[in-house]
Amino acid sequence: MDASAYSVQPVEFTSQKTHCRGDLYYPASISSPPVVIMAHGFGGERSFRLPAYAQRFVRKGIAVFLFDYRGFGDSDGNPRNLVDPGRHLEDWKAAIEHVRSLDKVDSKKIGLWGSSFSGGHVIVTAARDPSISAIVAQVPFVDSISSIRKRGLWYFLQATPHAVLDIARMLTFQAPHQIKLVGKNDDFAVMNTPESYPGFMSIVPEETDWQNQCPARILMTLSTYRPIAYAGKVKCPALVMLAEQDSLIDATVVEQAARAMPNSRLIKYPIGHFDIYTRETFENAVSEQAAFFAEHLG
Repeated sequence: MDASAYSVQPVEFTSQKTHCRGDLYYPASISSPPVVIMAHGFGGERSFRLPAYAQRFVRKGIAVFLFDYRGFGDSDGNPRNLVDPGRHLEDWKAAIEHVRSLDKVDSKKIGLWGSSFSGGHVIVTAARDPSISAIVAQVPFVDSISSIRKRGLWYFLQATPHAVLDIARMLTFQAPHQIKLVGKNDDFAVMNTPESYPGFMSIVPEETDWQNQCPARILMTLSTYRPIAYAGKVKCPALVMLAEQDSLIDATVVEQAARAMPNSRLIKYPIGHFDIYTRETFENAVSEQAAFFAEHLG
């Protein structure tokens, strides 16, 4: 088989009566391949560097199901760019159910791949669904408490009025109060550490209609999201990759989450949060991930 031969087909499925869209990468000349399901991180879209990972996995003979959450990319749903852990987890469940309905893939060999915010989602999803075969959690968000502590009191004081205003607007059926997803460190944004703006923008395609904004309510709802609480229930093989110089996520807590998973492997990189998506670190990380999925999905 030509390892480079694969097709990319548009896909659509329904989550909570809303259409989500994505792409199915399918290896040529392989009948009923295993499949990896992928979704983007905080506020991103599936086009934000994720195809580079999907292309490497499909060349290993693994199908890839890559999708956008409701309200993101070309998926339907409003408000747009609404970052909500509960909604995202519903979309993950719906995507898995859809993949299991496909005749052309091996529904008994499903892997999950998540990065940053979705890295936490795959931990929670695998804990809830013991039939998942393997997961990769890249620079994963695992604990809101440690992330809030890492950002400091001043950030919390700035964030609270925005969150309260957006929730008030939601309760009175008004348009959301929007804030920047990513900003420079003199801007208020969900992510505004020194590495955030150049790092995030390095993975945004040149041609995109993506808007750098999201409803501010995430600043409140985020505070209760703790994927680390589910880590001990993840029984499948797990590959966890942390960034030791991460300005957004506490690397020590990521390590704690990895240790809580009984069948995990942890790889540490001396990098910031966004460095894993590009250049030499990407090449190393994606090679490790592709080999991991090939081993555990067969």
